[in-house]
Parts: sequence; structure tokens; C-alpha cells
Amino acid sequence: MRENPIATAEPAAQVKARPFSMNAVPEIHFGAGRAASLAEDVKAISQGRRVLLVADAGVVDLGLVAPLEQSLNEAGAATELFADIAGEPKAAQIDAAADAARRLRADAVVCIGGGSALDIGKLAACIAAGEADALSYALAAQPLPAAGLPKICLPTTAGTGSELSGTNIFANGAGKKVWIAGQQTKPDRVLLDPLLTLSLPPHLTAWTGLDAFVHALEACTNRQAHPGNSPFCHHALGLIAGALVTAVEEPGNVEARGAMLLGSAYAGIGIDNCGTALAHNLSHALAALAPVHHGLATALALDLTLAWSIEAEAESSGQPFAAAARACGLTAAAELSAWYSALMTRCGVERRLPDAFAAFTPADLAREMRSAENRPMRDASLRPVEDGDIDRFAAATLALAPNGDRSS
Repeated sequence: MRENPIATAEPAAQVKARPFSMNAVPEIHFGAGRAASLAEDVKAISQGRRVLLVADAGVVDLGLVAPLEQSLNEAGAATELFADIAGEPKAAQIDAAADAARRLRADAVVCIGGGSALDIGKLAACIAAGEADALSYALAAQPLPAAGLPKICLPTTAGTGSELSGTNIFANGAGKKVWIAGQQTKPDRVLLDPLLTLSLPPHLTAWTGLDAFVHALEACTNRQAHPGNSPFCHHALGLIAGALVTAVEEPGNVEARGAMLLGSAYAGIGIDNCGTALAHNLSHALAALAPVHHGLATALALDLTLAWSIEAEAESSGQPFAAAARACGLTAAAELSAWYSALMTRCGVERRLPDAFAAFTPADLAREMRSAENRPMRDASLRPVEDGDIDRFAAATLALAPNGDRSS
């Protein structure tokens, strides 16, 4: 006879019932080939007569957008494609996409690609209903227009989780990362089709997959973590831990690609509710200095900071790193740092920053890590981050750049 799990559980009096709130999750549809029904999805959320497609230029070149646009046209929709997107999202790209939506008089926006295309498309759909530019809404300077355009997201990478996040990061004219946040920035529908991710090359599969891993790990181990959100993060960690190497080594493995896509989505729910921590503080600071792929920067940042962060586990009553380690198939928090480092190696990730970082000193990076826009991620770290810690991590990080000026 099986034991009653309720009877053997910890007494309710010993459970700390910490209050929490969970954000809304958009309607999600998952399945290989699911994107083929896009026209029906557009009609389900809008009149479907005029549709703006926002996509990464690389995704267009791979031929992933043309069949989707054709299906919309065959269903009677007039379409326009905005694909002037490369690198990290920029305010000017959001403004240009919003202008395209206004000119078309679009009644829906479809976002296709990685995190950049998704964030740009989501924000363009929101601000197209008004006249102000994107920076007018950055950092909560003013509320977004009340009635944005309906939108659908189709991620082609398993990384950012942007399709499920209400926080959207982009660069201003000076190259500094800013954000626009709000539940209204989320799409009305999310279509998760692993077939759209098959063409992602191994190095990008690794970088984006590790980015998703860091999202999940930080969201369940930082100061804002709570029991309503952690199950999403733990499920994401398990999926990514079990599928990332296979997805890198066998790009056509649909099962592994599907697990990564779901893991990224669950991690997106995680950061939407509880945010990130020190590794993202460091990766955002790097991006403020020079162009670097966000996934690579974040993966490197976690590799440098994880063992240090785990040292706070003994002072934490909930032992969040131990729970995260178990989700990855490990037995103790102490194993997590070495295991993660080995995962990076198995995925072929080089511990090296782009050449442009040779021009910067640790003091430059430390200054960005201390900036006001990166302060929330620093403050969220489970282990308090002192100025001396920042200086040490900045020096260790820039040691990964080609030889350059290392003086402070």
C-alpha cells in the first residue's frame, strides 16, 4: 500500500507560507509543425487583414519567414516584413518597426526570431498605438499606450524566453541597456515549434541554451525567488540539462530541440516573475562596453561567479542552490559549479571575449556593473555583492579578452 504523501509531508506549522504573486502567462501552443497554422492564430486574436511580420534578418535568409508570410497571404491578409534587425535590440529599430506598423495600419504583429526580434516586435506593437518613440517609455518614464496591437511570438532560438517575459531590454542611442516593462508587452499567443530552431548553428545553440539555463538558475536562487515560481525554473533546468548537449551535437534532433524550446519558455516565466542576479549584472555591463552576444556573455559570467554565489547557501534557510542542483540531476549544491563549467566545455564554448574588449580596463567594466540600470540585478543576488567583489569579477572577466590594457 502506498504512503499518503499528505500524511508524510512536513507539518503545515513548519512550512513558511511566504506570500507571492505570479504574473499572467500568455496562451502557449507547442508542437513540431505548429507554426503552419499561423494564419488561424492571427485570425483568432485580430481581424487578420493587415499583418506586420518582424523578423531577424538571418531568419529571413534561412527561409523560415517566407512560408509563414505565404500562409498569411493565402488566408487573405496583406503583409509587410520588417527585418532590419541584427545584434542586440536598439531603440531606433523599435521605432522603425512601429512606423512600419502605422503605415500598414496593421491589426496584428507577428514576431519571428531570437530575443532581439521578439522584443522589438512586442514593443513596436505596443507603441504603434501612440506617437511617442520607444525611449519616451523607457525606464517607466510614462505609461505605454492603453491599446496596443495584438501580437504573436514564434521563437527560433531556445534562449531568451522573451516570448513569455514582460520585461524588454534594448539599447539607447549611447549603447546603454534600458528597458520597457509591463504585462501588456506580452504576446497574445506563443507558438513553440521546434522545427523553427533546427537551423540554429551549434555555437548559437550553445550560447542561447546556456542563457536559458542562467535565466532559470538565477530566477530560483536570487533574493526574489519564491515557491510559486521555482517549479517552472526547476523544470527548465532539468530540460536544459538533459537536452542541451544533444541539441548542440545533433542539430536535427527534434526531441532535443523541443526540450530546449520548452526549457527556455519555462525559464522565461521564471525571470518574468523573479528576475535575474549577478551573472546578468555582469553580462549587461559587458554589453554596455562593446558588442557581445548576450548568451555568450551571460554564460561566461555565470562560470566566473557561480562558485562564489553558492557560498551563501549555508546562510540561506531555503537552500535554493541545492534544489537547483537536484533539478540538474546532482546531489548537492557544491557540485553545481564544476558541473556547469563542464557543461560549457561539452558544448564547445570558448572562454574568450570578442577582440573589442581588449580596449577596456577592469575599472571600465566595474563602473558599468555599479551603474543604476544594473543595480537591481546586483541587489537581487543571494550573496551580497560588495564593491570589492565587483572589482574582482571585473578583472577576472576582462582577463578573457585578448591582451590589451589591463591597468585600472
